[in-house]
Amino acid sequence: MKEFSYVIQDKDGIHARPAGVLVKIANGFKSQVAISKAEKKGDLKRIFSVMALGAKQGDTVTVRVEGEDEVQAAAALEEALKNNL
Repeated sequence: MKEFSYVIQDKDGIHARPAGVLVKIANGFKSQVAISKAEKKGDLKRIFSVMALGAKQGDTVTVRVEGEDEVQAAAALEEALKNNL
């Protein structure tokens, strides 16, 4: 299992466009991918689950990846968060 945290930098938080990018990347891997903010958790392969977190600028989200390609998936998702949020 791989896990990392990221503080949202985008002034709009996680909105539709970057959420779509994250979901598309997550769906490219076989591993299970979850995202959480405080007590809320979601499946990073489902856009409505990601949007339901309501992550705003300054919030910390944690991504947990578990599966056969977890190292590659975690690296790709961390890079996407840095580039889009």
